[in-house]
Amino acid sequence: MRAIIHVDMDAFYASVEQRDHPELRGKPLIVGGDVRRGVVVAASYEVRKYGVRSAMPMARAMKQAPHAIVVKPRFNAYSEASEQVFSIFERYTPLIEPLSLDEAFLDVTASVGLFGAPADMARRIRKEIAAETGLPSSAGIAAVKFVAKIASDVAKPNGQREVRAEETVAFLAGLPVGRLWGVGPKTEEALKRSGLETIGDVAKRDVSWMEAKWGASGRQLWELAQGIDPREVVPDREAKSVGAEDTFDEDLTGMEALSPHVHSQALRVGRRLRRAGVKGRVVQLKLKFSDFTLITRRLTLPSATDDGQTLYRVARELLEKAHEDRPVRLTGVSMQELGTGGGETRQLGLFSEPEKPKKSDKLNAALDRIAERFGTKAVTTADIAGNEEVEPEPTRPQKPKRPN
Repeated sequence: MRAIIHVDMDAFYASVEQRDHPELRGKPLIVGGDVRRGVVVAASYEVRKYGVRSAMPMARAMKQAPHAIVVKPRFNAYSEASEQVFSIFERYTPLIEPLSLDEAFLDVTASVGLFGAPADMARRIRKEIAAETGLPSSAGIAAVKFVAKIASDVAKPNGQREVRAEETVAFLAGLPVGRLWGVGPKTEEALKRSGLETIGDVAKRDVSWMEAKWGASGRQLWELAQGIDPREVVPDREAKSVGAEDTFDEDLTGMEALSPHVHSQALRVGRRLRRAGVKGRVVQLKLKFSDFTLITRRLTLPSATDDGQTLYRVARELLEKAHEDRPVRLTGVSMQELGTGGGETRQLGLFSEPEKPKKSDKLNAALDRIAERFGTKAVTTADIAGNEEVEPEPTRPQKPKRPN
């Protein structure tokens, strides 16, 4: 069974403006162009109650909400915020299908073993978005894309809704037929003239009747009403990095206090790299100090790796040079410049023996098998025993399935 999360930022452009300009918070806000000829780019929830919606002519919007505050769009700010959001998605899965700057499908089927149940994952993603960008988001969780998208719409604003496979038909039944994908105003009218007011009405019809009435489209509508949607999540870009970071309850100072956290993060990144079947060549350390100053330090390796201990040695070296004995509130380790190969090409001789696996590869494979069955705390290093921040464990000790 697939696990799909649809994440949608709430009133994205308007929320960015309200975040960056606190005086706009709680106010009816329109992001739009010229009042006479432009259109509404985004509308805050405070102005939506007056019927203002995206893509509405500005002239009409101002008639419906003459007291609204209008700001011009700042697309650079929205793109920057979008990049932050998508970088959070990439921590959980490489299978990300963007629909726009502010929404995407995530196939997290293969991530359950690392991060726990899909609903818990969605909750963590939304929490990290709020903490790191200051923006609200909503999420829908389901076995198929169509249902996940509707679930996130139902959950708005700033909520989430999970629809289990066995609940799908009942969840869809009461929704208007216009919520089906591919149903525009004309098709909706035609369906209603045939007595199909809700998605449940379509689901109750015989599929052959639907096909006779609307051809192949009739079958597609009937399948959607049954919660049948075989479409895969199709990523349009590779993950740029794999990382792990933690914000401390109290600021920490000194290598002795910071090193175990960096070590834990490096090991988590190594596990995630191996889980995704990728390696990287650039190790990055992130530090946020008590005054909220944020710095990053990077080092390029001679060859790609997915070994957490190698990451830790490099990250610790970067930490020694960068932390300056200042109080630190956050550390993070990430691997960048990812690829499925080893990062370098070496021509073999005609009679060369195949390259033997490294001892570290065999050890990591064994540790990964132990972690999958008994959890990541089963075997760890002395410096982080009892302190390691670990991903939630699978509810059952089994290897998660790959996406269908």
